Amino acid sequence: MGALIIDIETVGETFADFDDRTKAEFLKYVKAKPGTPEYEAEVAEAERNLVFSPLTGQIVAIGVLDADKNKAVVYFQAPGADLTETKEDNVTYKPLTEEQMLESFWGGATRYSEFVTWNGRTFDIPYINIRSAIHHIPIGKDLMSNRYLGSQRYEAKHIDLFDQVSYYGAVRRPGGLHMWCRAFGIETPKDGNVAASEVGKAFADGKYLDIARYNARDLFATRELYTYWRQYLRTG
Repeated sequence: MGALIIDIETVGETFADFDDRTKAEFLKYVKAKPGTPEYEAEVAEAERNLVFSPLTGQIVAIGVLDADKNKAVVYFQAPGADLTETKEDNVTYKPLTEEQMLESFWGGATRYSEFVTWNGRTFDIPYINIRSAIHHIPIGKDLMSNRYLGSQRYEAKHIDLFDQVSYYGAVRRPGGLHMWCRAFGIETPKDGNVAASEVGKAFADGKYLDIARYNARDLFATRELYTYWRQYLRTG
C-alpha cells in the first residue's frame, strides 16, 4: 500500500466565550500587571495560542493525499455556506462537520500502513486523536507508537518528515516546511490567499474554500519533500 500524506488546519475558540475558571487558567501565565500595555499584549498572545491546543481549538480542514496516486481529498468545515463537493485538478474538496471529517479520515486511514506528516508527531496527530476522542470516535491507527521510525509498528509507520530531515533535531536551526521546500527547489505552499497564521481570520470571514486550497498546497509540497527524502536521505 502507498503512503498517505496528512495535514490539518485549526482555529481557536473565542476567549470571551470561556467560563471564568477557564479564563483564569490561561491568564495565570500572563506575567505583566493588569491595565498595562504589556498585559494586553500578553493576553492577546494567549488568545492567539488557543489554536494550538485541541482543548481550546478545533480542526477546520483535514487533507489526505495518496503519495503514489497523487490524488488528494480535503475535508473542510463550511458552516452556513452553500458549498457542495467539488473537484479541482487532483483534489476533491468535501464540506463536512468536524465530526464527519474525523470519521472520514479514520475510515480511509485503515487502508494504509505508512503515514507522512510535517511536524505531525507534535501537532497534527495528537490533535486528531484528541478531537476524535472528544467526538467519541475511535482512533483507527496508532500513529504515536514510537518517535523513532525503526521502532514503530509495521502496520502504522508514521514518517514525520521534520524529524527525518533534521535527524531528530541534530540539524541546527532546521526551519519550517517553507525553508526545506526552498532548499530542495520545491514550490512553497506558503504562497497564496491564506497562510497558516491567517487561517483563523479566513475562517471567521467565511473563506472556507481558500483554507481548503491552502491545505492542499501543503499536502503536495509535503509529498514532494517525502519523495526527495525517500530517494536521497532514507537509510532504512
